[in-house]
Amino acid sequence: MAKRKATYNLYDPRHDGQAICLSDLQVSGKVFDPARTNYFTIYLIESGSGTVWADASQFAFGPSSLLFFVPYQHIRIIPDSPVQGEVIQFHANFLCVETFHAEVGCSGILFNDPYGIPVVQLDEEVKIKVLSLIDDLRREQTERGLAFSEVMLAHLKVLLILATRLKSSHAVACGPAAHDPQHPVLIELRELIEANYCTLHSPSDYAKLLHITAKTLGRIVRENLGTTPTELIRARILTHTKWQLLHTLKPVKEVAKEVGYSDELYFSRLFKKATGYSPTFFREFETEIRGGSNLSMLSSHAPILDSDVVVDNDSQTKKKSKPTGA
Repeated sequence: MAKRKATYNLYDPRHDGQAICLSDLQVSGKVFDPARTNYFTIYLIESGSGTVWADASQFAFGPSSLLFFVPYQHIRIIPDSPVQGEVIQFHANFLCVETFHAEVGCSGILFNDPYGIPVVQLDEEVKIKVLSLIDDLRREQTERGLAFSEVMLAHLKVLLILATRLKSSHAVACGPAAHDPQHPVLIELRELIEANYCTLHSPSDYAKLLHITAKTLGRIVRENLGTTPTELIRARILTHTKWQLLHTLKPVKEVAKEVGYSDELYFSRLFKKATGYSPTFFREFETEIRGGSNLSMLSSHAPILDSDVVVDNDSQTKKKSKPTGA
């Protein structure tokens, strides 16, 4: 078994952890570094603006927006003005984004897209609905009436559906799906990373395939996505790795080789730097608190949202997409 470390920031039902929790967000005058957690996290920014770092990716945000983060992600908020809002956190035991994806497609649009921007700007109508849903969630959490957990789950699903609809609707005006990169180089880069992330780990490899310099590629990625080519590749490798660790019993060494690392110790250091925990701890801890239910899922390839998922301009209905990795 993996050596246990302090897990007070992680959801653990064996120690009365809550699978969904809400809290206030107030950031003023300094950098805010929330502890890493195994919750999916949603920030509602009611007022204020600034920059948010999700691992090595940087994004601007303003008032009336939602920010979406995946478990074990390193988050940093740098406010330009005092930030106030709400935080909603939930574990896969409460709502599995992987299976919910089949219903609404929130994974790959709101979560788990290395090539997208995890910020949704709310219009006034949706903001009012989101605030009402959060009030309902707080009330259920406080009063804990009959079947309160089921009611909270329903409210959370509606919130995610509203955000997914809003972000996807941008495609009606823009053409490609709102979460897809618009720059033609980024569209091609995405396809190249998807085809080669297990074997090609250097930005220079992709620059060569794109017939541009590594410097030019870095500039395009930074200006359009707020990150670096190295981070895009790393994030895609991490998505695959987490999927395999969660949903299969493959040895860590085998998973490392799948994504192009022959040195298991080096791979483990990279994983720990990215998540805060070793691959072995990550697998054993999450499998224990999920009761092994995660191992019943399909475990072949670690897919993310297919690039041809769009909102049809005529029917305004979403095309069917592939399931998304955890």
